[in-house]
Amino acid sequence: MTRVIKKYPNRRLYDTDKSCYITLSNVKELVMAGIDFKVIDTNSSEDLTRSILLQIIMEEETHGKPIFSANTLAQLIKFYGGTAQGVFGQYLEESLSAFANQQDLFTSNSQAPMQNISDIAQKNIKMWTDMQQSFFNVNPDDSKDNKS
Repeated sequence: MTRVIKKYPNRRLYDTDKSCYITLSNVKELVMAGIDFKVIDTNSSEDLTRSILLQIIMEEETHGKPIFSANTLAQLIKFYGGTAQGVFGQYLEESLSAFANQQDLFTSNSQAPMQNISDIAQKNIKMWTDMQQSFFNVNPDDSKDNKS
């Protein structure tokens, strides 16, 4: 079940599951714990989840060591509005998901780290090949002339 967080006009966030006000740090803890949630504006009933998550990323990027360099952010911005925006979003989402899955695999069996690295490398090769074919609709038969 999806946990509902209400956002009030005074910018406060209310966790309906715990019946208390929470902070962005608490929302980050929900993300880190893998808890499914949705942030809803109390006035408009608009889903504000993405906006709240972006605020958390902004805070993380501002404090401590950022993940995104200025060059990376500029590259991301260039994809907005272009024909590749949808494809890039899907590609990025699947890449992050694959990375998270590999992290789980690597840490799940600490007794055989070299075997984990080998398994991950083999899965990466297959994953990237599959992703390229999926995103770019690579079909070896399409390149052939089908004249009869």
